[in-house]
Amino acid sequence: MKQLQKMALLQLLLENIVLLLLPLLALTFSCCDAATLKLHAHHADGGLSLSRRELLHRMAARSKARAARLLSASGSARVDPGPYANGVPDTEYLVHLAIGTPPQPAQLILDTGSDLVWTQCRPCPATTCFSQALPYLDLSNSSTFGVLPCNQPMCDNLAWSSCGKHSWGNQTCVYVYSYGDSSITTGHLNADTFTFAAADGSGGQVSVPDLAFGCGLFNNGIFESNETGIAGFGRGALSLPSQLKVDNFSYCFTDITRPEPSSILLGLPANLYGDAGGVVQSTPLVQNFSSLELYYLSLKGITVGSTRLPIPESTFALKQDGTGGTIIDSGTGMTMLPQDVYKLVHDAFTAQVRLPVDNATSSSLSQLCFSVPRRAKPDVPQLVLHFEGATLALPRENYMFEFEDAGGSFTCLAINAGDGLTTIIGNYQQQNLHVLYDLVGNMLSFVPARCNRL
Repeated sequence: MKQLQKMALLQLLLENIVLLLLPLLALTFSCCDAATLKLHAHHADGGLSLSRRELLHRMAARSKARAARLLSASGSARVDPGPYANGVPDTEYLVHLAIGTPPQPAQLILDTGSDLVWTQCRPCPATTCFSQALPYLDLSNSSTFGVLPCNQPMCDNLAWSSCGKHSWGNQTCVYVYSYGDSSITTGHLNADTFTFAAADGSGGQVSVPDLAFGCGLFNNGIFESNETGIAGFGRGALSLPSQLKVDNFSYCFTDITRPEPSSILLGLPANLYGDAGGVVQSTPLVQNFSSLELYYLSLKGITVGSTRLPIPESTFALKQDGTGGTIIDSGTGMTMLPQDVYKLVHDAFTAQVRLPVDNATSSSLSQLCFSVPRRAKPDVPQLVLHFEGATLALPRENYMFEFEDAGGSFTCLAINAGDGLTTIIGNYQQQNLHVLYDLVGNMLSFVPARCNRL
């Protein structure tokens, strides 16, 4: 009964929004193959003048909350921008682009776990929209804007859409898009010109016409990172890579505790890996038909130091019901392992690190910390992730971090235990790796890189 009531309320909301919209001429959606485009991404905590310990604490808390939603019992939770404990938003990276003619700036959450691209638009009542530093997108100021009618394929790709019950001919496509923590955006689907930075290093810009996006008028959730909406980079038709018809996209995350921006490339430039100098390794992307937006990998095992942990490969395998498996995610900070796998990693580190375990001071940051002499950076065993066809030997700074607190010094493992069967490879482990998603060949490749120079 409650589900029927919820559906009825959603339908009523959709019809009321339709009443607010004026019938506009239909805009035929088309998008030609785009040149290589570049997005600049800044960490959500950048510019907040936070200490290293505060930055790490916020990352750890976000990781736990995000994993809880990704690993929810339904098996279909999307990566979302919702809140976690103590009111810190669940946002990792914000990408910068512009929409309309002339271009109006937007600042969107980078999300490899959902598809819809959306931003808040005028009129956006204070009671139904969140505050943002940038002005709301004003469609009336764009000469290239058009509302997508219901008979467009893009409207069909929405899980919830409506045209109301009015005889307007090609009626406006109105959407409801929800996330795993019940955050929601509701509005109308539009098409307009998007402006990106060129990836050739010239400092120029590239404009791409007729990209579909949601114009959010009713948006419910905690949004406190100065975002204006979300840029979906998932595998569905509405995502930015899909609409741009690029065969590949890639990103290179800089150190989260430093201010340098990260780069996201849409398309394949000639100097893709620049001066990386490392060996490019590749592993297949695994399709999970129960969760079409997320990117899954085939993790085979873990080595700590010289010890390959006794973990059956079936532990990491995607189950027939769509649970389990290994996700690579742009929005989770620290890697999250199933409880039994984490225990083996934990025990291997405590056995090989000749330092006293001290979790009392650092329990909010990591489940495994060692007390060290002040300002020391002791040796620790190397951590290696074995994928199908590829081996990722992580540098120390991608799985350990140091901090000082209460007169003591600590080194901690930047990996925690989750509550489900799924492993999530977080962005802390992806720092200073150029990570390429081959959407046609269904492969993920990575190579060490100096991401602040990309």
